[in-house]
Amino acid sequence: MASHRRPKQPNRPYTTVLSVTAAAAAVVSTQSASADPLPDPNKKGVQAQIDRLYEEATQATEKYNGAKEKADGLQEQVDSLQDAAARKQADLNEFRDQLGSVAAAQYRSGGLDPSLQLFLSADPDAYLDKVSDLDRLSTQQAGRLEQFLRQQRDLRQQRDQAATKLKDLKDTRKELGSKKTLIQGKLAEAQRLLNTLTAEERAERAAEEDRANRSSERVDLGSEASASQRTAAAFSAAKSRVGKPYVWGAAGPNSFDCSGLTSWAFRQAGVTIPRTSQDQANAGTRINSLSALKPGDLIIMRTDLSHVGFYAGNGQILHSPKPGAQVRYESIARSGMPFMWGVRVS
Repeated sequence: MASHRRPKQPNRPYTTVLSVTAAAAAVVSTQSASADPLPDPNKKGVQAQIDRLYEEATQATEKYNGAKEKADGLQEQVDSLQDAAARKQADLNEFRDQLGSVAAAQYRSGGLDPSLQLFLSADPDAYLDKVSDLDRLSTQQAGRLEQFLRQQRDLRQQRDQAATKLKDLKDTRKELGSKKTLIQGKLAEAQRLLNTLTAEERAERAAEEDRANRSSERVDLGSEASASQRTAAAFSAAKSRVGKPYVWGAAGPNSFDCSGLTSWAFRQAGVTIPRTSQDQANAGTRINSLSALKPGDLIIMRTDLSHVGFYAGNGQILHSPKPGAQVRYESIARSGMPFMWGVRVS
């Protein structure tokens, strides 16, 4: 199989809204090196805690994304129901106004047709129950009455549905706030632990992150083709975002979390897939073997399905991995996350 090397990309400056980044952690301390404390044998454990908090934050981010997607959907439903109810109310008001004019004319001429009494009643259903001589109504009038009552029932139903959706939306937004607080707490704790490292240790972490980003620029992806034009287009869009920062809850175009990158890339190809990694895990044909994957297929990682990226070819994944990282290529085997399965979006 022929191989190619991607041309080295120029380093691109970027700004991230996250305060917790490895780059920020690498800022040189104002204290002199001689003022640094003696090496702490527990520092390795501290760095492991930082990495675990980053991982937990990314897992919580996918739950946040799911709640946000639900909230957005509920808001659309509420808006639609309220708009429909407003239009129906306007129609009924116009209908009543027309009938009111007819009723006034009939009253002046000496009588009010029972059908108009029904129309103008505050409770038409109750009025119908009391009227025993509906045979006096013409067929046309009876039809109009039934239409009017049906529209009133529909209006009440739409208002009830809107009220239910509003309650669901309120509960979902509360859940959204809780998940946001959880993520921010984990990132803040990671930053606190990061600040306990020595300047040298922080510099080592930043250098390790920089090596990962630079190795992404030299990755050998091989020459295997994608399974379809759509996946090829989505993968091409994702490749154009290499170097953009990870930001939790972000879905492009200049910052991404893991599922934000994949969903954004497929939108550029004219394909809509779910927002979260857990839902993307079922967005197409499942592929259980790494050897059967083609560039552009989704890769689902971790046992809770909380991470997703693109298979890039030659054993590589293209993804937005974690806070402090950039969109980049990495070896799947060295990612530190278990491969669950692949997904081929048709």
